[in-house]
Amino acid sequence: MKILIVEDEKALSDSIVEYLAEAGHLCGAVYNYSDAIDKIEMYQYDCIVVDINLPDGNGLDLIRYIKKKSISLGIIIISALNSLENRIAHLKSINRRISFGGNNQIVANEIKLIPDEFKAYVNEKELTLTKKEYELLLFFISNKNKVITKSGLAEHLWGDYMDLADSYDFIYTHIKNLRGKLLKKGCKDYIKTIYGLGYKFEFTWDS
Repeated sequence: MKILIVEDEKALSDSIVEYLAEAGHLCGAVYNYSDAIDKIEMYQYDCIVVDINLPDGNGLDLIRYIKKKSISLGIIIISALNSLENRIAHLKSINRRISFGGNNQIVANEIKLIPDEFKAYVNEKELTLTKKEYELLLFFISNKNKVITKSGLAEHLWGDYMDLADSYDFIYTHIKNLRGKLLKKGCKDYIKTIYGLGYKFEFTWDS
C-alpha cells in the first residue's frame, strides 16, 4: 500500500516509515500540515497516518479537509509516544490496521477478531486465548495460505528473546493449544502442518 506519514517528530516518523517499509508498504513522510495538504493534492495514497499536533496546524483539520474533498483513503490517527516499548506496540497496531484496510474487526469465516480489545470469537462465541495464542492466531490469519517456518513464527512471537530458546517445542505446544481451543468451539481445522517446513493457515472464504 502507498502510505503518507504526517508526523512532526522526525525520529518517530522515521521509525514508522522504516517499520512499515519492512512490512512491504511504500511510504512517504512530511512533517507539517501544509506539506501534507500538498502531498495529498498531488498524489494518490491508500492510507494516511497522521499526528494530531502539527507545528502549523491540526491533524483533525487535515482529516476534515480530506473528508470535505471526498479523497478516498484510510485514516489512522497517532500520537507521539515516548517509550520504545509503546512505540513498537503502536507501530504493530498501525501495520495491523493497514493490513486489514483500517478495520478494527477482522472476520475470516467463522472466526472474528477485535485486535484493539484482544478478543476472539468463533461462531459469535468468545474464545479465551492466552496473549501468545491470540498473537499466533492473528499472525496466521494475516498470512493465510502462506507457509510460515517455525523460525518465522518464533521470531514474530518472541523477537530478540528467541535466542534463549533451546528448541521449537514451545511453538508446537502453542499451536496445539490454539488448535484445540478453536476446534472445541466448532471451528474448522485451518492450521496445517507442512512437514519439514513449518505451518500454513489453509483458508478459503465460505460462499
